[in-house]
Amino acid sequence: MAIGRAFAIALTGLDGQLVEIECDISAGLPGLSFTGLPDASVNESRDRLRAALINSGAEWPNHKVTVALLPADVRKVGSRFDLAVGMAVLAAAGHVPADEVAGTVWLAEVGLDGQLRPVRGVLPSVLAARRLGFPRVVVAAANAAEAALVDGADVRCAALLRDVIGWLRAEGPPLEPVSAAPAPALDPGHVDLADVAGQSIAKRALEIAAAGGHHVYMVGAPGAGKTMLAERLPGILPSLSERASMEVTAVHSIAGLLGDQPHLVRRPPLQAPHHTATVAALVGGGSRLARPGAISLAHRGVLFLDEAPEFEPRALDALRQPLESGHVVLHRSGGSVRYPARFQLVLAANPCPCGRTPSRCTCPPATLRRHDQRLSGPLLDRIDLRVQIEPVPHGDLFDLAAGREASAAVAARVAAARAAAAERWRGTRWEVNGAVPGAALRKPRWLLPRSALHPAQSHLEQGSLSARGFDRVLRLAWTIADLGGRDVPDAEAVSEALFFRTGGVSAWAA
Repeated sequence: MAIGRAFAIALTGLDGQLVEIECDISAGLPGLSFTGLPDASVNESRDRLRAALINSGAEWPNHKVTVALLPADVRKVGSRFDLAVGMAVLAAAGHVPADEVAGTVWLAEVGLDGQLRPVRGVLPSVLAARRLGFPRVVVAAANAAEAALVDGADVRCAALLRDVIGWLRAEGPPLEPVSAAPAPALDPGHVDLADVAGQSIAKRALEIAAAGGHHVYMVGAPGAGKTMLAERLPGILPSLSERASMEVTAVHSIAGLLGDQPHLVRRPPLQAPHHTATVAALVGGGSRLARPGAISLAHRGVLFLDEAPEFEPRALDALRQPLESGHVVLHRSGGSVRYPARFQLVLAANPCPCGRTPSRCTCPPATLRRHDQRLSGPLLDRIDLRVQIEPVPHGDLFDLAAGREASAAVAARVAAARAAAAERWRGTRWEVNGAVPGAALRKPRWLLPRSALHPAQSHLEQGSLSARGFDRVLRLAWTIADLGGRDVPDAEAVSEALFFRTGGVSAWAA
C-alpha cells in the first residue's frame, strides 16, 4: 500500500512548526505504533482514532500501521494531531484522495464517536500554516471563528469526522470556507478617570506613563484610589495595532481565554493577579512545555500588582529580566519556550502594614524596615515613576464628576505624544520613550543642553540619583516634552521628571 501523508502544526510558545505525518500500512500483526517523540496523549490517540473511524463509517486497516511524526527530533505534545493522524491513515488505506489530504493542515482532537473537538492555540497555528505555504486548514467547528481571524487563510470546519470523510470522497456536502465574523465595536470600557476624585498628581503620572510606556509605583493609604487609578490606565492607552493585536490574541489563544465568540484583542489587556500568585503563575510554567503566565497575558497592556509587598519576593524579582527584554524564556523538561512580555508594570502598596497615614502609624521601626525590604532595590530601580498617593480631601469627594477630566480627553493627548515619539524613533527598534536605552539618549544627537540637564546632574553628583535613575529621568523628560508639544525637553520638563523619579516615593536607589 502507498504511504499516506498529512500535515499538522506543533506549537512551541507562539512559534508554529510544520509536522509531517507519514502513515505506512504493511503486513504484520494489526496495531498502530508511533515514532517521532510522541507524548502520552499522542500515543493514546490510537484507541480514540480506531473507534472514531469505525463509528464514522470508515474501515480501520486490519494490518500493521506505522505512523511517523516528522521531524522526529521534535516532541509532539497534545491531542491536536488526532485529526491529521486519522487523515494519514485513511489516505494510506486508499479510503480518501491522498493529494487532498496532503495539501491541507489538520487541527482537531477526535472523540470516540467521531466528534471533532477544539484545541488550544489555533490562531498561532493557522498563522504558521499560512506562513509555511499551507493556506487551507481544517479545524473543529468550535475553533472555526478563531481560525478565521487570520487573513488569507482558507479555513474549513466540521463538527464530525464523518463530514470530513464525506467531503473528501465527494459523497457529502462540501466544507465551505469560513469567513471571519464582523469585528465588534471597540469597547471604551466602563471605568473612566472622571470617576477618580482628586489625585491630580497621580493622574498626571498615569498620563506620562501611558504616553511613554513607563512603569509606575504608587504608595498611599488604603482607600486613597490606587486601585481605581491602575484600573483606568488601559483606558487611556492607544488601541493595539494590527500586529500587536495578533500577538496578544495569539497568547490568549494558547491560554484558552478567547471564549466562545473569539475576536482580535484590540484594547490593551489588564492583568491583576492576586498577591498569593506564584512565580509560575506570574512568568509562566507547567510541566513539559510551559504555558504563558500573567506577564505574557499582559503583553502590550498593563500588569497591576496590588499590595505589591505581599507578593513573594522571588516572584517579584522574576519580573526584572522581562521588564528589560520584553520577553520571557521558560525552560522545562520538554524544551524551552519563549513568550512575549512587553507590559507596563504598575505596583501599588500601603506605606506600612497597618495602612495608616504616617502621622498615625503605630508600626515599630523593624516592621517598617521589613515592609520596605520586600520590594528589592533592583526591581524599584526599573520603575520610572514613583508617586505618593495622598488621602482625598473631603471637598474633592463631593465635587461633581462633571468637572473632572474624562479618559477620552487624556487618551487624545497620549495618542498625540506617542505619535511624536514614533516619528522621532522612526527607523529604530523603539516605539515609545520608555523603551529607549539611556546610552542612546546620551549620544550627541539626543543629548540635552547642559542648562536643561542641570537639575538632574546635581542629584547625580550628590549621589541621590543613580546612573540608571539618570537615564530614567531623561526618558521621562522626553515623554513630558511630547505631551507638551515641545521638540526638545527643557529644564522644566527635566525637573518634573526628576520629581516623579525621586520626589514621590523615597527609595534607596533613585
